[in-house]
Amino acid sequence: KIRKMAIDGAAMETEDTSVADALRERLDQGKTLKALKPAEAEAIFASLVGAEGDGEDFNKVKEQAVCLLAEIYADQKRIGEIQALLVQIRPFFASIPKAKTAKIVRTLIELVAKVPGAGKVPIQLCIDTVEWCRQEKRSFLRHRIQAKLASMYFESKDFVGALALVGDLLSEVKKLDDKPLLVEIHLVESRTHHQVRNHPRAKAALTAARTAANAIYCPPILQAQIDTQAGTLHAEEKDYKTAYSYFYEAYESFNNLEDPRALYSLKHMLLCKVLTNSSEEVPGLIDGKSGLKYAGADLEAMRDLAAAYSTRSLEKLIKTQETYKKQIEEDPVAKFHLTNLYDQLLEQNLARLVEPFSQVQISHIAELIKLPIATVEATLSQMILDKKFNGILDQGAGALIAYESDAKHTTLEAGLETIENMGKVVNSLYKRAAKLS
Repeated sequence: KIRKMAIDGAAMETEDTSVADALRERLDQGKTLKALKPAEAEAIFASLVGAEGDGEDFNKVKEQAVCLLAEIYADQKRIGEIQALLVQIRPFFASIPKAKTAKIVRTLIELVAKVPGAGKVPIQLCIDTVEWCRQEKRSFLRHRIQAKLASMYFESKDFVGALALVGDLLSEVKKLDDKPLLVEIHLVESRTHHQVRNHPRAKAALTAARTAANAIYCPPILQAQIDTQAGTLHAEEKDYKTAYSYFYEAYESFNNLEDPRALYSLKHMLLCKVLTNSSEEVPGLIDGKSGLKYAGADLEAMRDLAAAYSTRSLEKLIKTQETYKKQIEEDPVAKFHLTNLYDQLLEQNLARLVEPFSQVQISHIAELIKLPIATVEATLSQMILDKKFNGILDQGAGALIAYESDAKHTTLEAGLETIENMGKVVNSLYKRAAKLS
């Protein structure tokens, strides 16, 4: 009887092995057909996903089939099928470890997010998954999906939603002391506060992210994102040298990982060079090894910008902004600093043009600088209010009247200071005399 049981067990094991081998063979066949005949590969993967079975080998094959089928749907922009697939395989999650469940769910959500024109679908998919996690009491996965959801809110410019979600999520994650997740959440928080122009809170969130990152092993891709955010905040504080060093660190990490964000880090490095009056170094960096790898319109925009700034030519700067409008508009950091650079060059050029005149028509200045009268008038008015120019605008005559700078009366100021100090001495002596009497 014992011998018969052993034989039956061996037979069952052999049968399970043969079934697993057959499934693996089908999976390999689907992988081969994926690029050439995606329809046939889709049918194979779908049959594997719908198959019933158990065992570690079966689960491994099914996991791969799910991800490969989702990739085919993503390549064909069939977002609805990915959503349905995620719902279909939920019963399967009960038979595999929670870590693998988290990996599959996050992979499918990221595939949906990468599909062009996905719109609000990835956000809704995350919300549905969070609800499912609550029902199944999967806190580990829920926290990560919520962190991804906050990032999606940020990218879709729903900053209020992002900050509300981050606030609730932080209170939960801090209790668990999940430092890798805390780094991601604080980074999203910092980026969101930065976009709503709350600079102090953006810096505080970034400091919290770096503190948590220092206590763990931080993946290079996440460290590069932290360096990018640090560079962005330092650049807004006009600490361009420190910002350059952070952008350089981020560029090195992104470049080593072949991440396309390396181009933006390189752009910001070149922008910092321009803003630190080192425009002459920009062409060398662009024509160097790193620049040639990412050659294109983005770097040419930085080359033309450096040329315009080195000659203090407002006309060239405006032409650069018009020529490379797409490259500038899509980059919030470049857009912000170029707006400030434009205002700075405009004020410098206006100051240079009005310097020889005691009174001049605004229309004449506008003609010289080749800008609309309204723009010139508004800028001159702001310069007067900021005390960068000593004069007034005569709007009735449409003229600018310049006043001579008042010479500082150093002798008078020194005399007044001496009298004030003598007064303090006399008052002190009077108090002492009063005490003696």
